[in-house]
Amino acid sequence: MTFGVRQFELALMHRMRDLAAARVEDALKAMGATRAELRQAHTQWTAMAHSARAPKGRRAFLAALGPPAYEGERRVGSLTCDVARWALPSWPGLRFEVLSGPGGEVWNQWFVRPGGGRALPFAELTPWSCVVADVGAGFPGASHIEGAAPHHWTVGFAHEGTHYRARFVYGLHQRLDRADDDS
Repeated sequence: MTFGVRQFELALMHRMRDLAAARVEDALKAMGATRAELRQAHTQWTAMAHSARAPKGRRAFLAALGPPAYEGERRVGSLTCDVARWALPSWPGLRFEVLSGPGGEVWNQWFVRPGGGRALPFAELTPWSCVVADVGAGFPGASHIEGAAPHHWTVGFAHEGTHYRARFVYGLHQRLDRADDDS
């Protein structure tokens, strides 16, 4: 079975179900996909990551997604990493970005907005509409917090005197919680 863009999107959605199960269910219906197909895509992506024969690092993304829409370099401190970005049909206007090191090892993978974060009004912080950089751009003093699971990320910020936690999976906004509701 081949692994392409559709399967990759489903593999991403498998992890997104952790925080936005209803949104993922809606996306599956729109794609004409089943929960079984979602699980199979996740299983296949995970198996490829652990297979001795499957491509690794950046090459795995190239094999699944084809040539990136954008390639470049970015300096992060004293390191230079390669940047590759792909457009995915389920998230128009955003790009899936892979940052990799000199040997092709993946340092980070997440959704970004081309051109950088855009300051969105609070009312527009809706699931699957924004990325980590958007919250940072829109809410000065936002703090980044590692998520509770792989590929999860949280950004804490205040709006009109109330503290919030924006929850992300692969850098894509999934849910907004009041900070005082945290457990």
